[in-house]
Amino acid sequence: MTSFEKIYEVVKKIPFGKVATYGQIAMLAGNPRWARVVGYALHVNPDPENIRCYRVVNRFGELSEAFAFGRINEQAELLKAEGVEVEGNRVNLEKYLWNGI
Repeated sequence: MTSFEKIYEVVKKIPFGKVATYGQIAMLAGNPRWARVVGYALHVNPDPENIRCYRVVNRFGELSEAFAFGRINEQAELLKAEGVEVEGNRVNLEKYLWNGI
């Protein structure tokens, strides 16, 4: 299994209404140094319907740049549709961070 495939498998596990960080995904995929690789993998996501990359945020809970989702506020809108509160382009990790289990 390639690193991208491992990353996609972890991202598929993030539950509705939760988020994970790039570093968390990297660690769960097998290499804590892959945070940037996670970003690259999600940027070329081959199956957005099943690999919901909008649930991945940075270590501060900040949302991704607009280009990653096609238009400004797309990630925020997708998260809000799942009940995740977005304030100032950021989510509260204490409230919405997936525990990785």
